[in-house]
Amino acid sequence: MVLLRELLGETLRRRRRAQKRTLRDVSKQANVSLGYLSEIERGHKEPSSELLASVCGALQVRLSEVLAEVSREVAVHERGEHSREAPQGRPVAVLPLPREKEAAAESQRRRRHAAPVSPASLAQVRSRHRRGEVTDSVVRAAA
Repeated sequence: MVLLRELLGETLRRRRRAQKRTLRDVSKQANVSLGYLSEIERGHKEPSSELLASVCGALQVRLSEVLAEVSREVAVHERGEHSREAPQGRPVAVLPLPREKEAAAESQRRRRHAAPVSPASLAQVRSRHRRGEVTDSVVRAAA
């Protein structure tokens, strides 16, 4: 499975480096903290549309161009034409699409029989969410 935030981050980093600009320069111009922009580029954080528009403005690139580039990369991954290496040599997990009906039924069965999440576990999931380790959907599933 390819993660949109990773492809988006790689695309933004490629664009920034092509302009020979530093993270500090772009973060200052986009009004985004240096650390947060770094996490976006590394694929650890998923930016909001407003933040993404601000970064694209700082890079003087159209948001539609960045999204189109990311979309093309996603399509390549979906077709399986992409090697299992990302452009910068990092391995990217590419999983086959699930068999629709069987996978959905199995997923529902697992949810019905799953043990309820204890408040301590929910607190741990929320803590991981704050650190950007899990997505909103994981928190909702745990709640």
